[in-house]
Amino acid sequence: MMNLFVLQLLNGVQLGVLLFLIAAGLTLVFGIMDVVNLAHGVLYMVGAYFVATFAALTGSFWWGLVLMLPAAVAVGLILEYVVIRRLYTRSHLDQVLATFGLVMIANETVKIVWGVSPLSVPLPEILSGSVPLMDPLRYPVYRIAIIVAGLAVAAGLFVTINHTRIGMLLRAGATNRAMVSALGIDIGKLFAIVFTLGAVLACLAGALVAPILSVDTGMGESVLILTFVVVVIGGIGSIKGAFLGAILVAVVDTLGGVFGPILLRAVLDPSAAGQAGRMLAPMLVYILMAAILFARPAGLFGGRA
Repeated sequence: MMNLFVLQLLNGVQLGVLLFLIAAGLTLVFGIMDVVNLAHGVLYMVGAYFVATFAALTGSFWWGLVLMLPAAVAVGLILEYVVIRRLYTRSHLDQVLATFGLVMIANETVKIVWGVSPLSVPLPEILSGSVPLMDPLRYPVYRIAIIVAGLAVAAGLFVTINHTRIGMLLRAGATNRAMVSALGIDIGKLFAIVFTLGAVLACLAGALVAPILSVDTGMGESVLILTFVVVVIGGIGSIKGAFLGAILVAVVDTLGGVFGPILLRAVLDPSAAGQAGRMLAPMLVYILMAAILFARPAGLFGGRA
C-alpha cells in the first residue's frame, strides 16, 4: 500500500507540473488581459503535434523540442494578432463564443493536416528506463525529467515575474491595466507578450507529455477543464496560486482515482466499491474547489475584488 501511495503521489506531482504549465499562461491571460480563452487547450494539443512532427522529420526528440519552441511563438503571435486582439473590448460571452469557434476550427485543421490517427513520439534514449525508489518500486526516468523540467520552468517564471522589469509590468497590468496604459506603456505589446508566453508554456506541456501519451485531436479539451479549476483555486492572475493549485488538483485527482475504490471496500462489496469509486473520484476535485472558494472566495492567492 505504501509503494502504491508513493507511486501515485509522484504521478500526481507529474500531472500537476503539466497542469501548471498550462494554467500559468491561462491565469496570466485572464488576469491581465481579461480574456476568457477556451482555446488554450488547443495550444497544448498543437505543441504535442509540433514535437511529433519535428521529431519524425529530424529523427531526434531533442531537435523536435527545440524546433517546437519558435513554432509555438509564431502560433501565439498569429492567434493574438488575428483573433484575440479583436476580443479585448468585447464581453466575456463574445470571448467564449469566439474561442470556442477557434477550438472547432483548430481540431478540424489538425485532422486535415495530420489525419485522425493518433501519433506517437518515441522516448529519448537517455531518458528511457526507470530508477529504483523503494524496493521493489521503480519509477520512469522520463516522468522524473518532466517533474524537474516543470519545476525549473516554475522557478524561472517566479524569478521573471518578481525580479525583472517585464515581470513588474505584468504584475502591474494584473492589478490595474488602465493605470499601466496611462503611464505610457504599450499595452498592446504587453498583451502580445503575455499571450505568446502562455501559448509557449501550453505548447511545452503538450510537447513534454507527447512521449507518454498518444497525440490526437481533442487531447486539449480533457485537460482544459482541470486547468480552469486550477486557475480558480489558485486565484486569477497568480502564478504562485497556479502552481499550488495545480499540485493540489493533480494529487487529489490521482490519489482519489486509485484509493477511492480501495477505501470504499470497507463498507461496500468489491464490485460496488469499484463502480462507486470511479463515479465519485472525479467529484473530489470540484469538492476541493468548493471548499477552497468557501474559505477564500478569490482563490488561494487571488486579489480582493
